[in-house]
Amino acid sequence: MSGQLRADSPGHFPSEWPDRLSGLRVALVHDWLTGRRGGEKCLEILCEAFPDAKLFTLLHQPGSAGPTIEQLDIRTSPLQRIPGIHRRYRSLLPLMPAAARAWKVRDVDLVVSFSHCVAKAVRVPADVPHVCYCFTPMRYAWEGRQAYLDSWSHKPVRRALAGWTLDRLQSWDRQTADRVSHFIAISETVKRRIQHSYGRESQVLQPPVDTVFYRPAPVERESFYLVVSALVPYKRIDQAILACQAANRRLIVIGEGPDRARLQALAGPGTQFLGWQSDEAIRDHLQRCRALLFPGVEDFGIVPMEALGCGAPVIALNDGGVAETVDNSVGRLYEQPTSDGLQAAIESWESEGCPNNPLVGRSRAEAFSCASFRARLLNSLADILKQPLDCATLPVGGAHRPPWQPRTVRSKNPR
Repeated sequence: MSGQLRADSPGHFPSEWPDRLSGLRVALVHDWLTGRRGGEKCLEILCEAFPDAKLFTLLHQPGSAGPTIEQLDIRTSPLQRIPGIHRRYRSLLPLMPAAARAWKVRDVDLVVSFSHCVAKAVRVPADVPHVCYCFTPMRYAWEGRQAYLDSWSHKPVRRALAGWTLDRLQSWDRQTADRVSHFIAISETVKRRIQHSYGRESQVLQPPVDTVFYRPAPVERESFYLVVSALVPYKRIDQAILACQAANRRLIVIGEGPDRARLQALAGPGTQFLGWQSDEAIRDHLQRCRALLFPGVEDFGIVPMEALGCGAPVIALNDGGVAETVDNSVGRLYEQPTSDGLQAAIESWESEGCPNNPLVGRSRAEAFSCASFRARLLNSLADILKQPLDCATLPVGGAHRPPWQPRTVRSKNPR
């Protein structure tokens, strides 16, 4: 029927994979495993494909990343031994480069890192390809630097110390980019950042959206607006709170993080904080909300795509990766990165009758399905393995061996 949404049928993965991936000894690297967010949803695709892979990470909170990831041989850094590390690891950013040196990657044919902080800095054997699936260059050292320093404007000594630390981290981050043989960016926005920060080219492969799970439901949309996000300053959740308060609109916030206390102090009775919720609860809210609010500048923006998969409109800042996937046919983009700008977008969108084409949104989300991502990623890895390694991008002692071939072949194929 015209205008009716239909959830796609259960997804399936192709039964055959590129021959070049057969029998590979694979190492995977991820910054940290403390939850199942967008980065972990990308990682678990390769965990499923290579269940015998070794997985290196700075720290791991057991049970937090989902069964597909948890089944792997997970190897952590010395940070794992710090009491209470899972609650305060973000404050230990200056220690992370040193902690990453503890990773010992040996006897592998391929290394794939999923990085937004230090994972790409892993040292790999001299003649082994290292593919970095880059969520963004280290955020606080690059595009988030000024916002972080501005948060310490009232403490000039602390601000100066933070600036010195970020200078060193930025230099280290740029230098360790040479340990990557091939970059894959999650969006055109991140591709530009990689070029600016590292002087390196990259291909673009957008992250997966679980359109089998995030699907529309035969329910009426309600009057509340929704935020689903980690509660950290750069997400700009305070702007959503202030905009909804000024417009006298109800707001529900799903998520947890170090900024929660400040945000709750800022919020009035019209804002409800639910903390971390199950995927099922998030889906339920996406199926019922009036619209998802997205005031931050994101690398890609999986949550808006999950919202579109549920037929929900998205009101988002016209910047970053979300501006590559959302437009006014499925909600509203706005230009001014302030609470006033978001309030004006909400009120103008409502005054026009809340325009939204859920069929367009659903189709847009389906273009990034998990099955599509898995096929594109594995085919990209197979294409990369056909290429000779460029000695200039390898660690000292790297060999040039055209074309690349695995040194051993095992009988088990990727699933």
